[in-house]
Amino acid sequence: MSIIEKALTTKKATREAFGDEIVKLGKENKDIYVIDVDIAKSCKTSTFIKELPNQHINVGIAEQNAAGLAAGLATTGKIPFVSTYAVFGSLRMAEQIRQEVCYPNLNVKIACSHGGLTPANDGGSHQAIEDMGVLRSFPNMTVIMGADYQSTRKLVEQAAKINGPVYLRFTRDKVPMLYDETEEFTIGKAKQLKDGKDIAIIANGDTVHLALEATKELEKQGVSVKLLDMHTIKPIDRDAVVECLELGRIITVEDHNILNGLGSAVSEVVAEEGKGKVKRIGVQDQFGQSAPYEKLLELNGITVENIVRTANEML
Repeated sequence: MSIIEKALTTKKATREAFGDEIVKLGKENKDIYVIDVDIAKSCKTSTFIKELPNQHINVGIAEQNAAGLAAGLATTGKIPFVSTYAVFGSLRMAEQIRQEVCYPNLNVKIACSHGGLTPANDGGSHQAIEDMGVLRSFPNMTVIMGADYQSTRKLVEQAAKINGPVYLRFTRDKVPMLYDETEEFTIGKAKQLKDGKDIAIIANGDTVHLALEATKELEKQGVSVKLLDMHTIKPIDRDAVVECLELGRIITVEDHNILNGLGSAVSEVVAEEGKGKVKRIGVQDQFGQSAPYEKLLELNGITVENIVRTANEML
């Protein structure tokens, strides 16, 4: 069964992947700590608390304190994961992450659930549409969003092993499981799902399955698609983007503002290379609202139909 045929068969939220993987990592390495801000149930760290209580600290509803505490722990050789919602981890903690984590280049991981539009009915205040863009602009920061449960587990494992600040973004809602546990992932290296010669589609996070469906539809129309899962938007896999430029046409798909996210990161490479065209599909520089997740995607054109239409227009 191909990866496209496997898509949509099973669903799991990627926050569950973090919850499962961090327990495994914490048992293997006693230097790994989880810093919670009173939302362990939502961020899936409850099992970690139960099984590894001596490696857990709850600071209460005080995100800035969590960042500062994590920075302090990192100076003693610990590997702290601050666990909160993406809108708080990227915005409320922004100054502390910049000054106390990124500036001294400390080994702190910011692990955030409720990324993008996936909080859905929680409304625009809880939908982090600018988080990856904000933290992408901080020197020393690595920015990652896995596409599904298995890839997220592998990327969390790698994040614990590399030295330096990392932002990990997870979904609140369930998303299709696209990969099996044998697939390997490397931070900073795109995962190629399909090779093609007509157009390239680069997606990340919860939009990868939409790009897969769009690819399937385009192939029915006789269009050959090169499809990449760009799970790491910083550092962007520049070589992979340059290879896509051989086709001349790239579509980016993301559950994030089209400003300063995946689309911008890809466009920066394209502009520096001085060739090729990019069309960005993502949140259209507007806040969300209380509505079902699929409706919010539709309101921003983050749909299979729009990906297919955009590809045909470019061709």
